[in-house]
Amino acid sequence: MQGIRNKNVLITGSSSGIGQAIAIRFAQEGANVAINFRKSAAEAEMTHEQIHAAMDQMSQHGGKHILVQADVAKEDDVVRMLQTTIQELGGLDILINNAGIQTPADSHEMTTESFDRVLGVNLRGAFMCAREAIKHFLAQNKPGAIVNVSSVHQIIPKPRFLSYSVSKGGLQNLTHTLALEYAGRGIRVNGIGPGATVTPINRAWIDDPEKRAMVVSHIPMGRAGTAEEMAAVTVFLCSEEAAYITGQTLFVDGGLTLYPDFRTAWSSE
Repeated sequence: MQGIRNKNVLITGSSSGIGQAIAIRFAQEGANVAINFRKSAAEAEMTHEQIHAAMDQMSQHGGKHILVQADVAKEDDVVRMLQTTIQELGGLDILINNAGIQTPADSHEMTTESFDRVLGVNLRGAFMCAREAIKHFLAQNKPGAIVNVSSVHQIIPKPRFLSYSVSKGGLQNLTHTLALEYAGRGIRVNGIGPGATVTPINRAWIDDPEKRAMVVSHIPMGRAGTAEEMAAVTVFLCSEEAAYITGQTLFVDGGLTLYPDFRTAWSSE
């Protein structure tokens, strides 16, 4: 895609799943990639190896790809992560806020600590990363792009996952507000809203035929998405081909947000 080659990109939570696919796709497009991980250095190294394997398959070499440990819920870690990325890659052009967690519980039994932990990673963490990236863009007087990996649940309620839904709803407003505030400074802020996606974290329903059929029944296109499909849209939003797009969330969901229960008319005609 136009405008990605040689860009410096930081992807939070990129040692597995959608984040890993995003990291690999950026590398395939010729970007320099900082792979963030919280605990599993082994998974991050695997992503690093997969990037190089993909580059070898495409007969493309070059680019600088680094691993950077940080818990995005911790402010000191976020500041250090951004500083390390900028120093080792020689700057930052694109931030992908992908790190996220979810904890199931009936809402009336959810602890304050659990609620705060999810918002601390999914929303507060995204804010802190965006803040530090924007500081850099402004200090260098250069344009930048941020993509927040949200969810269809920023608009679709998710019972027993209250903190997750609230965090993604907040992420939508974070996207809108930052996009409006910094549009005049050449900084674009967008989001993607994945629907059901085949990733390791979703093995519980992916590997269970009955549960998978239940999930797919709500998707008009009749299948779950892939991490690679999420990555493609993310890279597009950061490219020059999306230069006039800001403040938007593109739902990559097979039609899940189209009120699938209305596929068959049930009004009293």
